[in-house]
Amino acid sequence: MVLKIGITGNIASGKSQLENILKEHGYLVYDTDKIAHDFLDEITDFYGYDVFTGGKIDRKKLGALVFKNKELKNKLEALIHPKVRARILEIFEEHKNEKYVFISVPLMYETGFDKLFDKIILVTVDKDIQIRRLMKRNNLSEEEALQRIASQLPQEQKINLADYIIENNSTKEDLLKRFFELTKVL
Repeated sequence: MVLKIGITGNIASGKSQLENILKEHGYLVYDTDKIAHDFLDEITDFYGYDVFTGGKIDRKKLGALVFKNKELKNKLEALIHPKVRARILEIFEEHKNEKYVFISVPLMYETGFDKLFDKIILVTVDKDIQIRRLMKRNNLSEEEALQRIASQLPQEQKINLADYIIENNSTKEDLLKRFFELTKVL
């Protein structure tokens, strides 16, 4: 029977770094952001908004718009989240004979997806580091970065909900060390 492990953390916390470490060590890892992006091309309900480039949804334009427009963000999530949930369940079925399956879900608690998993790993980061990472990674102003951070449930609330916490304020080597500590208890 597969142990279904969710990975979550707020934007720019280092979830992708942890995913890469897991993959490097031979674990099955899926990312719901990538799954959601695959579904974006199926969406046609956003005509009238400036989110298309070459007839396809431009994720950068869409992201800039939805983080400023709560109604549009809710509409997008209502279209995408049921599809992502269904895909998560398919993944669990496809790998039911594996020992572990890790799935990264940035909005784990916001979507209620936490109920699909046996264990949840939360990647945490200090807010000042998070802001710097997000500004650099996405070429955002501080105001834009703070807007995106504010769109998620506060990290402090998630800490009380997760089974395991991995702090990611330092280097990749430090994150790797914390990963190895975690594998001892999984």
